[in-house]
Amino acid sequence: MSGSSAPRRIRVAQIMGTVVSVTVVGDLDDSLVDRASEECFADLRRVDRTFSTYRPESDVSRIARGALTIDAADPEVREVADACREAEVATTGLFSASWSGGFDPTGYVKGWAVERAARRFIAPLVDRPGVIAAGVNAGGDMQLFTADGSDWTWNVGIADPRHPASVLATVPVRTGAVATSGSAERGAHVIDPRSGEPVSGVASVTVIADRLTDADLWATVGMVAGFDDLSWIAKAPSHTGMSVSDDGRVRRWIDGTEVSVDVVRAVVQPF
Repeated sequence: MSGSSAPRRIRVAQIMGTVVSVTVVGDLDDSLVDRASEECFADLRRVDRTFSTYRPESDVSRIARGALTIDAADPEVREVADACREAEVATTGLFSASWSGGFDPTGYVKGWAVERAARRFIAPLVDRPGVIAAGVNAGGDMQLFTADGSDWTWNVGIADPRHPASVLATVPVRTGAVATSGSAERGAHVIDPRSGEPVSGVASVTVIADRLTDADLWATVGMVAGFDDLSWIAKAPSHTGMSVSDDGRVRRWIDGTEVSVDVVRAVVQPF
């Protein structure tokens, strides 16, 4: 079956303050799609109940109030806290879950949770006969899978942060992850952990990697580093990406090397 003619089954839920969708491309019984999607959604809801900074009863909120310690919380909190400390070292402080003196894993936990749920509940679907591809999209952050031997390619549009209805570039992805951090939807919500102030000068950063955990983390790092500083891309375990300044300038890189706008335009869909 050609990917272009394959049916798509999409399931949608509102979780973590955003829209999460599961897409399955190919022939698969609706009941199997429903079950895998609901298992994925249920896992994300459980993570949200543990890590949400907006839910007063979450483990993270209770830790912030001093009503719970990390070691006494859900074991996944310790797992994330350890990963955040490693990320702080790897990013030389451009990411920190403890910048405020407490514990706030925002900027890490969403990508981690979505990738984990996608790999556990959605990725196995591509091994079923008739399924070409499957993926999870959480507010534009995606973990995508394509069956071996399939001609399917996910064509992911990167929105212009100044004009969200417009697309700046299209990213062809077979199996991998795409994450965008920016101010278009939620305003200046990304905090520079070094100053405690919202970042400025950069409107969005998109990172393409194998794992959504990495893509989401390093897109946030790119926002904090700012438009003029791409030194971080040499440390990021990512393939390529794009940064957009507040005034609309664009910088793009492939395999850790920046490419000029003219070079990018000369190659069809260079990502």
